Amino acid sequence: MYSIIDYAYNGLLYLNNMTRPQHKRLSQLMIYATTACQSKCKHCNIWQKRPIEHLSLEDIKHIVQSKCVTQRTTIGLEGGEFLLHPQANEIMAWLQAEHPNYTLLSNCLAPHLVINAVREYHPRHLYVSLDGGRETYKYMRGRDGYDHVIEVIETLRDEVPVSLMFCLSPWNSFKDMEYVIEVAKKYNVDVRIGIYGTMAFFDTTSELLAATNFIENIPANIHDTQENYDFVALYDQWREGNLKLRCQSLMSCLVIHSNGDVPLCQNLDVILGNIHQQSFDDIFNGAASCKTQCRYSQNCNKCWINFHRKYDIILMRNFERLFPKRLIEKFYGPYQWTENPNITYRQYIKHIQR
Repeated sequence: MYSIIDYAYNGLLYLNNMTRPQHKRLSQLMIYATTACQSKCKHCNIWQKRPIEHLSLEDIKHIVQSKCVTQRTTIGLEGGEFLLHPQANEIMAWLQAEHPNYTLLSNCLAPHLVINAVREYHPRHLYVSLDGGRETYKYMRGRDGYDHVIEVIETLRDEVPVSLMFCLSPWNSFKDMEYVIEVAKKYNVDVRIGIYGTMAFFDTTSELLAATNFIENIPANIHDTQENYDFVALYDQWREGNLKLRCQSLMSCLVIHSNGDVPLCQNLDVILGNIHQQSFDDIFNGAASCKTQCRYSQNCNKCWINFHRKYDIILMRNFERLFPKRLIEKFYGPYQWTENPNITYRQYIKHIQR
């Protein structure tokens, strides 16, 4: 999923963003360009929002041309369903020419739009939502779209890197996770696992997953995937209040909402600014924002959203490969993976895999 070059670059980016907080650069920028959506998901209520909002092509140009966005910044196009944006083709055409390091996220309910977009505008990666088999998909997403997802995978898997996006939620199960991993193995595509949580933009409510035998229920085939097992297994420790990690991702990973708001993160309803009122660079790197970012990055441990917490897991486990935990805490501050603050990442993962 990530190369050694990716790890090295993100390490240098982390050092820059920590030591030069008003000159930060973004590693990831997710643009929720529209609230238009033809799905009716139980775990996301964006499809009910009225009136429908869109960021314009000009808005996106101004964002991407900001100093904090570099050629290595991965830009994600999302919604809603991005391909329902009235300027979707124009936006992708411009990014293809000016910032080709962009990705497309889709529910694939309009498979012909997805296939045509990938073939004409060449996003670097395609992320496809799949939360279970046919019946689970229909129950959780309110539409009978399973065959559309499979059509897109079968058509494009040899033309663009494809990742299946699975969200473990109160409306599906570990059996569904196991099923989606098998689909990914069948078609030789990547799978990325998230866990349902609170996001103000999607009007979701906080609802933790059932606690019974959580670790034991994780399917064995998750070990056939990359970068997923520790995120899912550590959720159990976070939910119990044992895991405590600073949220460093908000210093280099950001989202923009369809109304122009730039939140601190996906979980908290803390808005740094709005692109219609000030420049994106001022919003991300202005003095007031830097104070807010530093305060929350040092103290916040309130979510387990994969966009943020996978970054923190990877960061800290890599630190532990290079330095003793006690030394890390000298410059990072206290942190813990379990109720025992002396346990390292490797020790915990090794213990639960026995």
